[in-house]
Amino acid sequence: MSYDDNNIFAKILRGEIPCNKIYEDNFILSFYDINPQKKIHALVIPKGKYIDLDHFSMNASTEEIVGLLKGINKVAKKLEISADTGKGYRALANISDYGGQEVPHLHFHLFGGEKVGKMVE
Repeated sequence: MSYDDNNIFAKILRGEIPCNKIYEDNFILSFYDINPQKKIHALVIPKGKYIDLDHFSMNASTEEIVGLLKGINKVAKKLEISADTGKGYRALANISDYGGQEVPHLHFHLFGGEKVGKMVE
């Protein structure tokens, strides 16, 4: 599968669709999910053209990988849900059809601000 430049996150990255931005740096953009599933529900996306976590881990530079992981932590701290500023959170990346991925651009959901509950039902 090749990267789809017309997916919604690509359009958000290009500024064609607005978002409620939380944090941005050279590697990531984070914004609130438009259909929140928990009290706090943020998305963290890499700025590179990566379909999912498998594609990212095989093709991203070391700098991009570190930037994404550190970016997730920066967003969690900014939202006051990280282990050192809050009570914790869940970071979730869905991969492909069976994994429940809806947008073909790697993204992590950060859930927090309340007890998240069971992993899978």
